[in-house]
Amino acid sequence: MTTTSPDLATLADNDLALAERMRAGRDGIVGELRKLIVGQEEVVEQALIALFAGGNALVLGVPGLAKTLLIHTLAKVLDLKFARIQFTPDLMPSDITGTDIIQEDPAGGRRTMTFAPGPIFSNVVLADEINRTPPKTQSALLEAMQEHRVTVQGRSYDLPEPFYVFATQNPIELEGTYPLPEAQLDRFMFEIVIDYLSEDEEVLVVRTTTATQAHRFHHAISGPDLLAFQQLVRRVPVSDAVARYAVGLARASRPTSPAAPDFIKQYVTYGASVRAPQQLILAGKARALMQGRHHVSFDDVRALAHPVLRHRIITNFHAQSERVTSDEIVHRLVKAVAMPRSGM
Repeated sequence: MTTTSPDLATLADNDLALAERMRAGRDGIVGELRKLIVGQEEVVEQALIALFAGGNALVLGVPGLAKTLLIHTLAKVLDLKFARIQFTPDLMPSDITGTDIIQEDPAGGRRTMTFAPGPIFSNVVLADEINRTPPKTQSALLEAMQEHRVTVQGRSYDLPEPFYVFATQNPIELEGTYPLPEAQLDRFMFEIVIDYLSEDEEVLVVRTTTATQAHRFHHAISGPDLLAFQQLVRRVPVSDAVARYAVGLARASRPTSPAAPDFIKQYVTYGASVRAPQQLILAGKARALMQGRHHVSFDDVRALAHPVLRHRIITNFHAQSERVTSDEIVHRLVKAVAMPRSGM
């Protein structure tokens, strides 16, 4: 049984050349990241898929696992404007978006209202510990993430392109935090989980970070290249069978669906929304191009099921009491949902 699907169309010649540039750019970025980032191959791959697909990502990990370093280094390698916003309980929405200020014209002495942009007017925004600020401030990112613009005092301002939000959360020290509402969680393409390194990798980190460091990065691709790659990703063909498989995973995660397995009805309160299969296919297209393929396979969808679905599946009390995590539910879901026969 094959896990790939036939192309429904072929990319044009100029798209094939762009696809090769994207694959080479991916290799170049990884090579530059390796100057600072040790291990975490899966994390790096998911971060790059988000970049090439134009998605935002939520990054989870305990302190000291290089969450901030990874995102900042990515921005440096891509030569993109970077802003880090430390989310705290007293942070206000205007601290993120910017605000109107009164300025006086030195020549005429006339006072006017002028918009002073906030740190969100960057290409890569790191929302550090996003769950430590109240929902009112968290919501300041909603319009930016979805529309790539912000509205202040009734006026809309476009954000620079490309634009990405990487938000971090600390899974410990949850006292005094504000869980992200489901509507905002759903706007993140991925929830990327960073775990501890192996012993050898950790030794390498200690050796390199305690020595003299002077890294210069070669910019493999630029911001305009990323925008071109994002459009190319959307032109990658996908078979009906693969699209139905992605939809089937999302539908089976909803406890009210007739297709839901028993364990979903037992442990899940809310399943994945329609955004889930959209992101599975979009991310699958980017993953295929990064691996030198021009179509999406079942393997692409399965490989991305955890980062796409884990934050979209809301578990209930039974799951929490039995310590059944959303990751375990996604694992069981991928095994339970059969691939459409037409794609085999």
